[in-house]
Amino acid sequence: MTPRAVVVAVNPMASFGHRRDVGPRVVERLHAAGHRVVAMDEANIELLRRETAKAIQDGTDALVVVGGDGMANLGIDLVAETGLPLGIVPSGTGNDLADGLGIPVDDTEAAIDLLLAALQREPRPIDAGTIRHGELTTWFGCVVSAGFDATVNERANLMTRPRGRSRYVVALIRELATLRARPYRIHADGRLIEVDAMLVSVANNRSLGGGMRIAPDADLADGMLDLFIVERMSRLRFLRMFPKVFRGEHTDLPEVTLLRAAAVRIEAEGIVAYADGERIGPLPIDVTVAPGALRVLA
Repeated sequence: MTPRAVVVAVNPMASFGHRRDVGPRVVERLHAAGHRVVAMDEANIELLRRETAKAIQDGTDALVVVGGDGMANLGIDLVAETGLPLGIVPSGTGNDLADGLGIPVDDTEAAIDLLLAALQREPRPIDAGTIRHGELTTWFGCVVSAGFDATVNERANLMTRPRGRSRYVVALIRELATLRARPYRIHADGRLIEVDAMLVSVANNRSLGGGMRIAPDADLADGMLDLFIVERMSRLRFLRMFPKVFRGEHTDLPEVTLLRAAAVRIEAEGIVAYADGERIGPLPIDVTVAPGALRVLA
């Protein structure tokens, strides 16, 4: 075994959750395997981001994040296009990127086993996405939401109960009262789509929201994004569609469109975009794929 220098960043919220032992367990097992570990466990996410960036600048062979898609997003922002490998040990509310990479999301020991094995192999290259909003550019790994799904995400982020996938479901049910189609102008690789839509997402990964497989055939390494659109439908029909999304069985519905594109611009009034569960800001946004921008330990 070749010893590695590894920076481990743990979600600050993990200290209070039912999986608060995951971070210490990752550090303990990396140490036991002979690796040199710098553990980052800060009071809040912005301090964690800053201190982790400093630790990376001091020199390391890999960054490992412990948490959900928000922590994966933090890791992507720090290592995209740098060549530094990113490992994920899932312990968050939504673990969609880990799931898409084949990392066990409900078995911590199995996830750490996979990480330890991957540290001895060549990292796996995958795509990442970028979002340009105003003067800012933000990285993402999973999905950009720019419709009713983003509204639900905003409510879910404000909730403390329940945990896991059910939080997203409860938030969706509460937001149904305001559910309506909105007019969009979408440019996908130069093709203009003008549509009244309820859901609009751009996916690099197959799922969001703790297992909603909106783009079941999305490939993390195909150099393309998957544009997902749900056009106008009644609330009752929407509710009937919803369980199918978790199984990826919604793609043949007449209101559902899935298109591959490398660059997507989304324009609409009164919509706030989210990416990997994190708030981005109001539309318009420009989303592009960066092929092979990430090297992952998976």
